Amino acid sequence: MSHDTAAPMQSFESAFLNKYNSMPVQPDRIISAATQLFTRRRSREQGPVLQDACRPTDIASALAIQAAVTRLLGAEIGGWKCATPAAGQVVLAPIYQTSIHATNPCPLLVRGSMAQVEPELAFVLGCDLPPREQPYTPADIDAAIVRTHLSLELLDSRYLDHRAVSFLDNLADGLVNQGLFLGPQIDPAGECGTLALQIGSTNETLAGHHPAGSPRLPLYWLAEYLRSQGQGLRAGQVVITGSYAGCIPLPIGQDVAIRYGELGTLTVCFQSDA
Repeated sequence: MSHDTAAPMQSFESAFLNKYNSMPVQPDRIISAATQLFTRRRSREQGPVLQDACRPTDIASALAIQAAVTRLLGAEIGGWKCATPAAGQVVLAPIYQTSIHATNPCPLLVRGSMAQVEPELAFVLGCDLPPREQPYTPADIDAAIVRTHLSLELLDSRYLDHRAVSFLDNLADGLVNQGLFLGPQIDPAGECGTLALQIGSTNETLAGHHPAGSPRLPLYWLAEYLRSQGQGLRAGQVVITGSYAGCIPLPIGQDVAIRYGELGTLTVCFQSDA
């Protein structure tokens, strides 16, 4: 997936990076943590939890590490994953443009014998939502959404076991994101909080429930949160807002069809990019 609006909107991404890299949250600690996580991304090797001397201690330091990793990668932010905050947690992480795929076979880093994915809806923005003084309303954000797609978040962690580390550790590492597979476009009138997910030809059906109830609610939060931080969203960016069924394993090297209730069917074939 690509778009031609990156240049004029570069200031948005710079604002995100500069804000958290300029905060008084022990710069040496941030640089050390980000360098280790960046190195793991580049080498594609996992490792243990970071040493206490450089682990994030709060939301600000976790986001500073996350932003510093993005800067080290030199990566363009093609989208975001987010969720409505709970218990004071800020839930957002960039999805890099090079990791967003819309055709088969879909390349990904495979650990073990199965791909680990989360079934979601993805919202594509048709216009910018720049920083401004006036808050964004749900109507503003609805007007900015140009397409809704069936999608799969592709999962991976730079930790040996992301379940064994804290929320802040995972936030610093991008919340277990490897990328995104963008499936067919759907009628936005069909967006819903519950749906039956049928996986493959085995008639296995999962009762899907969006964690926010409505799949657009976390996007409303994200746009307003970024605005409040002097940042924004860009035309062409894709936002995912939560899994309907947690993490599900899918086989490698064969077509798998996933039916999202009455919304439609996504077909994917994963291929190891090793």
